[in-house]
Amino acid sequence: MTSTTSRASTLQDRLDTVRERVEAAERRSGRPPGSVTLVGVSKTVTRSEVDEAYAVGLRHFGENRVQNALETFAGDLPDDLVLHLIGTLQTNKARFIPGHFDVVHSLDREPLAIELNRRCEAAGKRLPVLIQVNVAREQQKHGCQAEELPALIEATLACPALDLRGFMTMAPLGSDAEVARPVFVAMRELRDAMRVRYPEASLNELSMGMTIDYTAAIEEGATIVRVGRAIFAEPAAG
Repeated sequence: MTSTTSRASTLQDRLDTVRERVEAAERRSGRPPGSVTLVGVSKTVTRSEVDEAYAVGLRHFGENRVQNALETFAGDLPDDLVLHLIGTLQTNKARFIPGHFDVVHSLDREPLAIELNRRCEAAGKRLPVLIQVNVAREQQKHGCQAEELPALIEATLACPALDLRGFMTMAPLGSDAEVARPVFVAMRELRDAMRVRYPEASLNELSMGMTIDYTAAIEEGATIVRVGRAIFAEPAAG
């Protein structure tokens, strides 16, 4: 057996385990199978590992840095591969988004919305976006504050090239699932309030939950989970 085949087999096992846990969390929360999108966070892996993950069934990939993504995902890509930007986006990097990324999770301020809209209009693209909300109110985290959210929703809805789908949040770094759970509950409740306030917007998506807490996030309403180490690292790494 070649080393590539061995790595792919191990990756397949890890991916299967994550999928089984996603499906179990869907059942516990009374949701149908397949209602949650699994995004494999590929920020630390090579293109060959991305290709291996695609070969064993992963279709959604998440990158934190624009430049790394442009390098890793350069060249021909399968038509059904979906690339998510899940990390902070500087306004001066918005020009790289159309034609490279399929979804942006980290829209957190009006100037960025305006620049993304301008770049997407020029490229003839309509971009699905999520607004990042700093529900935990951590100073080191990006994301708008809850009280700033209505104004940012309105600014985004005024951008014809942006398709606002919902929200993203991050639990405190290093917290376990039960510490993270109240953050997920607060994000879901805030999303529900915004859906009532802005019925013209779908706002169906909730991107929340990572390797340490993704099952709790699903139980509390996540529709997208961002899982890296549990898929791409050795099992001992978490």
